[in-house]
Amino acid sequence: MKEEKENIFTVFDDILQRKDKEELLNQKSKVIWMTGLSGSGKTTIAKGVERYLHSQGIVNQLLDGDNIRVGISNNLTFSSEDRSENIRRISEVSKLFMNCGIVTLNCFVSPTIAIRQIAKDIIGEENFIEVYINASIETCEDRDVKGLYQKARNGEIKDFT
Repeated sequence: MKEEKENIFTVFDDILQRKDKEELLNQKSKVIWMTGLSGSGKTTIAKGVERYLHSQGIVNQLLDGDNIRVGISNNLTFSSEDRSENIRRISEVSKLFMNCGIVTLNCFVSPTIAIRQIAKDIIGEENFIEVYINASIETCEDRDVKGLYQKARNGEIKDFT
């Protein structure tokens, strides 16, 4: 694990804290981490949760693997090292939203316990709610609009999980 660096930028001592922002929004911020196979329904479920929370006056942000991969992680592959880096980046962004008092809904395959532990360590176990979206491979393949499962079967995608 990386050595924790001391923050030498004292400006952060003077900014409003998470609890101040939660009080303003009248809500508690958390990170809800939805994991499961590609096509399992993570994003579909998260969109429903997003709308419900919004209807209840709860400020939230949805982060999805597809959107992140074309933005802050557009230079990463699906190798083990790059998957870990992708999750690290997402976790840091999620923590920023959380520290603003916002409930963050994350939809990422995050296939291994070790990768999800990276997120938990950054976000904090007490702030991390893991939800496994359970769907069979057959169901996921039937829903696969991107053709990822077929490409994986044809050997076109390396390290597909």
